[in-house]
Amino acid sequence: MLEISIQTADVCEVQCDVLVLKYAQAYYGADGVVATALIKGRRKEIQIEPAPDEHVLVTTGRAITATHVLFIGVVPLIAFDYSAIRSFTTRALRIVSEELPDAKHIAMTMHGVGYGLDEREAFLAQLGGIMDASPQGITPRRISIVERNVGRAARLRAILFDAWPAVSSTLASRSTKLVHKVAPITAGDESRNKPHIFVAMPFSKDLEDVFVFGIQGPINDAGYLCERVDMVTFTGDILDRIKARIETATLVVADLTGANPNVYLEVGYAWGKNRPTLLLVKKTDELKFDVRGQRCLAYENIVDLAKKLQTDLAALETA
Repeated sequence: MLEISIQTADVCEVQCDVLVLKYAQAYYGADGVVATALIKGRRKEIQIEPAPDEHVLVTTGRAITATHVLFIGVVPLIAFDYSAIRSFTTRALRIVSEELPDAKHIAMTMHGVGYGLDEREAFLAQLGGIMDASPQGITPRRISIVERNVGRAARLRAILFDAWPAVSSTLASRSTKLVHKVAPITAGDESRNKPHIFVAMPFSKDLEDVFVFGIQGPINDAGYLCERVDMVTFTGDILDRIKARIETATLVVADLTGANPNVYLEVGYAWGKNRPTLLLVKKTDELKFDVRGQRCLAYENIVDLAKKLQTDLAALETA
């Protein structure tokens, strides 16, 4: 029996036998913070930049709380999709079982949401990777998914319990037990065939609740993956990723509040490709160009936005 839990914490402070991180041919977020902590103060220089299909296992020497850190080289972030998340997770568990057979507790971060993948689908792909590794082939008996964002951690717990409902009442607030008979998870294997809606809006803390509750929630409830691309996070030719996801989107939803130039760029491309678009704007904000004839929802607050978007998406399904 394997215990899986969502832990709200800083990865540098998580007590575990091994912390697993990806290296997407550049440092992003947690992997960069941990790598810096490990390198700092060492007398002997260490290299923590594994190529795809390679990995580096580092003893932390108390630089962080975890005893070991496993960095796994993967493809650049722009190509690290749902399928890659699933296979990465399986690969990580097998490497730990082979190289650290005495390890009992693995900690991992979540992948995908920081650069625009659908939150639920990305996490289910990670759970699918755990399932693929099989409890019989994994030495550790405890896996913690570390997430600093309190709101997201709560949503991940809900997804976890929904995917694997056999939850012990004594562990209901923090973990679930994975047994052999669990419902199959298609995320990662079939994600490319699932319809998605592309959201054009800035990545901003001020707009996080607008996205999560006003946009992402209604889109997921309607049965679509909800994706957006962060132009700040990515390096390289991000436009290729944006174009590809717009061109295959069932609908492009764009929040024009604040007149962000990147959002206008994405809307223009969607129009050029004849993709259906739905424009959003907060009533207090002034539109910067004439949108007469375009689908546009003016909203007063997050609750108002969620209700109007839910209605519009329902109409889209019956169209």
